[in-house]
Amino acid sequence: MNKFLYQLSRPIISLYARGLLKLNVFQHAPLPEGPKILVANHPTTSDPFFVALMAKQPAHILIRANIFQVPLFGAYLRQLEHIPVVPGQGHKAFESAQQTLEAGCALILFPEGRLSPRRGGFRQPRTGAARLALSTGAPIIPIGIHLLREGIQYIKGKIGDELTVSRWPLCGPYTMTIGKAMYFEGDVEDHELVRTLSTHMMDCIIQLARQSQSTMQTASGALKAPTWNPSGF
Repeated sequence: MNKFLYQLSRPIISLYARGLLKLNVFQHAPLPEGPKILVANHPTTSDPFFVALMAKQPAHILIRANIFQVPLFGAYLRQLEHIPVVPGQGHKAFESAQQTLEAGCALILFPEGRLSPRRGGFRQPRTGAARLALSTGAPIIPIGIHLLREGIQYIKGKIGDELTVSRWPLCGPYTMTIGKAMYFEGDVEDHELVRTLSTHMMDCIIQLARQSQSTMQTASGALKAPTWNPSGF
């Protein structure tokens, strides 16, 4: 990982999150030391970078491979050693993610696999996070995100031959609730267990996202809501 680029980009992202988005974070428990898997719902394109602020250490993000084709931005992702996910080659991304965790690093992924439904709600979870937790012993940190759709800018574009619509939050509020660490045990080849754990993990994310929504509604009612202390991350 390019440490200079990491140290440069982190305060810029933090300033954007605190200044424009009025980022508000509530944390149920301190994050464990060492390798960890941060998982969240995915309402906007920029969520990975805000979740990375929570890791307290350099974190590697699983990102769709076509994003690495974007000029300059793709080079930025490669310099920070984020992990491309190529359709039909998920095993390669899984192996890279496993190596990242075994090296003691943090990993960020979004179980929905792509952006959450545009009108709100959540997608069914994929099983990668549960399988990584079972195969490495790394804890899963569930995170629930909520923001107002009115603050999202939708931008149409083209990456290669694929038409895309990205979502960028331009104004706040933007709220995250971080849950307690979850530790999974069992046989990674037990497909029923993996599906059950994935559903349980997604249920926790949904519950935390609803807590974020409640926090935001409380704050809008002029009551004091939990605030983010950037020195704690």
